[in-house]
Amino acid sequence: MIAFVAAATAAVGCGNRTPAGSSAPQPAGPRPASTATLAIVSPIPGQHISGSTLHVSIRLTGGTIIPQTSTDLQPDKGHIHLSLDGKVVSMAYGVEQDVAVAPGTHLLTAEFVATDHFPFNPRVLKTVTFDVQ
Repeated sequence: MIAFVAAATAAVGCGNRTPAGSSAPQPAGPRPASTATLAIVSPIPGQHISGSTLHVSIRLTGGTIIPQTSTDLQPDKGHIHLSLDGKVVSMAYGVEQDVAVAPGTHLLTAEFVATDHFPFNPRVLKTVTFDVQ
């Protein structure tokens, strides 16, 4: 299974600057555009999931997932961040992983981010809504 970092570290990236009056890290300098596209293969929109674990499968085209964090940004290299209902649940270095879920309707967002863990401009992301029974 793919190794991933817990959400507690999701906001941390190298080369961050924190602007005055803000506690959130900010990227240093302008954001590059990416050559990649992203698709969520699983779950499919409206899918009903049983149990407490969601298997997520993503297709990344035109990009490469690398484990290193770097401020040497390239448009085709980065990481995958998964968010569930607006909260980052993992920073993945692969295209498949399992995520803990609770009963209810959820919004899953997958985003291909630069090697500094901040978004490309424009953002490379996809979302899907699914239900857990």
